[in-house]
Amino acid sequence: MRISPCSAQAVELGPGDELVVIDPEGQQVSDVVAFGNPDHGEYLSSGRSLDYASRFWLTTGDVLYSNRSRPMFTIIEDTCGRHDFTLTPCSKDTFRIIYGENEGRPGCEGNLAAALAPYGIGVDRIPIAFNAFMHVSIDATTGEFGVLPPLSKAGDFVRLRAEMPLVVAMSACSAGQSNNFSFKPIDFQVVRRNPPSCSNG
Repeated sequence: MRISPCSAQAVELGPGDELVVIDPEGQQVSDVVAFGNPDHGEYLSSGRSLDYASRFWLTTGDVLYSNRSRPMFTIIEDTCGRHDFTLTPCSKDTFRIIYGENEGRPGCEGNLAAALAPYGIGVDRIPIAFNAFMHVSIDATTGEFGVLPPLSKAGDFVRLRAEMPLVVAMSACSAGQSNNFSFKPIDFQVVRRNPPSCSNG
């Protein structure tokens, strides 16, 4: 399925289902957030995940944890190898403060909230996202960081296995710096652990 530029979609996953987030054209970030289902009080936690992994950049074999320290996802395949899990989804205020815009674009924060509205998850509950393909550099001496063009090439993907029932929302990021100032789509695929059976007759 395709997420149009500067928009978002939501999907439900069961334990063992795989979510493949794909950058079809290259250098396009996707903000990924997740909530327990049906208990939306449990959500994907950047702090817990980075703390338990003891590193900033997570890849194949790493586990993404919830705010309750339970595994939500396992990264089982990653062709890019560089993602961000520290910076918050872009918003109207992001565009105003960083880019000097006053157009009121919703950004990933607003787009994710719109996709999650049917589940009663509002904008104030959007956490720091797993920013698939986002390239953030950190200066080891000063601690300063910079948002650089993604390293992802056309067709790169990250494959996540759900470890619990989840509601997941993904965006095609709207921030210029994150996408080398070119807004592109994001594709995704859901591989069901127990797909529905078909019968003839």
